[in-house]
Amino acid sequence: MATLSASPSPNPNPNPNFRSPTDQTDHDPESLPHMELHPSSDQDPTPNSNPNFHAVLPTPPEAIAPAAAAAPSLLHISFNQDHGCFAAGIDHGFRIYNCDPFREIFRRDFDRGGGIGVVEMLFRCNILALVGGGPDPQYPPNKVMIWDDHQSRCIGELSFRSEVRSVRLRRDRIVVVLEQKIFVYNFADLKLLHQIETIANPKGLCAVSQGVGSLVLVCPGLQKGQVRVEHYASKRTKFIMAHDSRIVCFALSQDGQLLATASSKGTLVRIFNTVDGSLLQEVRRGADRAEIYSLAFSSNAQWLAVSSDKGTVHVFSLKINGGSPGIDRSQSASDPVTSPHSSLSFIKGVLPKYFSSEWSVAQFRLVEGSQYIVAFGHQKNTVVILGIDGSFYRCQFDPVNGGEMTQLEYHNFLKPEAAF
Repeated sequence: MATLSASPSPNPNPNPNFRSPTDQTDHDPESLPHMELHPSSDQDPTPNSNPNFHAVLPTPPEAIAPAAAAAPSLLHISFNQDHGCFAAGIDHGFRIYNCDPFREIFRRDFDRGGGIGVVEMLFRCNILALVGGGPDPQYPPNKVMIWDDHQSRCIGELSFRSEVRSVRLRRDRIVVVLEQKIFVYNFADLKLLHQIETIANPKGLCAVSQGVGSLVLVCPGLQKGQVRVEHYASKRTKFIMAHDSRIVCFALSQDGQLLATASSKGTLVRIFNTVDGSLLQEVRRGADRAEIYSLAFSSNAQWLAVSSDKGTVHVFSLKINGGSPGIDRSQSASDPVTSPHSSLSFIKGVLPKYFSSEWSVAQFRLVEGSQYIVAFGHQKNTVVILGIDGSFYRCQFDPVNGGEMTQLEYHNFLKPEAAF
């Protein structure tokens, strides 16, 4: 059993910063999950043919937080659904942080092994999904553990035949991604609703919409360069040939209407309408190949942020302003700067496509070769950047003039001596 490293109190709700589903003030409480500890009666009990839900065995004696002086090894970082928090899986537990203001909300340290390779939050709800990882995992890597932080223990698990690559949560769904298959469950009773076959997906690529209403799910298709879009409300499936090369990263807007994709070349990012699959915009990160680590839409889908191994975070202006089915995104009264074009764009059609490309309007320079993920902050025109080295940056960009972003804040969230 995990405990707060700073306070081993047996208080059944040891973390006042973590709200229960009914404490949520900005969402409908009825839409939040209520976990049940009973398997669905129509689930296949054979683990080799269908994942199963099991009640967890009695909790072992409480873990004693290690008093290690060295910084932990970071196995996983991810933002929650509204980018207000982020989670870190480390070699002996996991930690949850607030983005603005930056502070550690709480941590869980395990005494035996303890590696956590996936931590998926559900906004600020008390339920998380955990998957073991690292050289000494806390849980088997083929299981998704459902963690209730009010009880400070796992209350259930989902078991699979192969390793879990990633997990995505909504208030009404839990999505588990394996190497070549995706399972969609109802969150209230963990009933299996859908199975999807994909091309080899070692990164566990998958995105789900978070807006109130119907679920939109995006995953790799069965061909190189193809993405599959599931519209569950209309029961429609859309396949989009997004790139010639392998898909390495994609992101959905909150409402699920826009999809940004990047391939293994890493030079272009394309934005599609998920309803009809049409290409709405194409922007250029650079001329040379790069590995794209993350893509993120702003909450109003006016901006797109991109991070790569080249060490620069780019912000692009999106021109999604009507003209496409189901999409109507008017800009504010003070129109932002548009993505700059090459000065040679006047001879478009004569020279290669490179010379008529749309480039980023704002940039922030980081260490080249390091892995970073990016999201838009809750403060206007801000970007939050997380590094696999434990770095936390909060930056601001000028929506009118563009250019280099201004660094507002920096922390290393892995340093044990850091004061929160």
